[in-house]
Amino acid sequence: MPFHLASEFYDLPGFIAGRDSLWDFEVAEVGEVTGKRLLHLQCHIGLDTLSWARRGARVTGLDFSEPAVVAAGELAERIGVTDARFVASDVYAAAEALDGETFDIVCTGFGALCWLPDLDRWARTVARLLAPGGFLYLAEYHPFADILGADGLTVEQDYFNRKPNVYDEPGTYTDLTGPTEATVTVEWQHGLGEVVTALVEAGLRPEFLHEHDHAHFRLPAGGPVPRVYSIRAAK
Repeated sequence: MPFHLASEFYDLPGFIAGRDSLWDFEVAEVGEVTGKRLLHLQCHIGLDTLSWARRGARVTGLDFSEPAVVAAGELAERIGVTDARFVASDVYAAAEALDGETFDIVCTGFGALCWLPDLDRWARTVARLLAPGGFLYLAEYHPFADILGADGLTVEQDYFNRKPNVYDEPGTYTDLTGPTEATVTVEWQHGLGEVVTALVEAGLRPEFLHEHDHAHFRLPAGGPVPRVYSIRAAK
């Protein structure tokens, strides 16, 4: 966590000074959020959560990491957001951790789904957290881009692999060379059809599925394959 807080990747000084962590397409696709109850799942240190708060949403952020939740709360105080709430919980237990509260918008962002072994359970959790007429907004790395190599063109992994990928290496995505106490990470790869089907089977109605060539932090923009995708699904 200290590496993330100090990293150029997250640029906390810039965020505190007013930098927005959201992409333009996210803001346009979600629409007006003023006064709406917005829950951000797997919120990490809260930059996206607080970017929605700056736009007028009544935000709650949830993450399994207690240090991340504490950091998010401290960041909210530093930028003057007084009504943001951050809760420490496993994402699958979110409905219980929030005492059955429901929200107008549930959102989750880049690099969230790879940590989840069970998408069906995640989608059912999202459905429980949404108020009638509310919607999920998901913006995520495109699963096809995730199988490409560093050049952004060469296929290096099996798109249909659903076994967990286990990595034992130092550093984090913010600093690949930095020392860390834990070196083993486990990730799951989810295809686009798997994500959409999980949402439909949980009772949510997809309103759109958009694919984008926007770069994020790993692949160059404007290439011949989609880099990220976004889904809005209503209850």
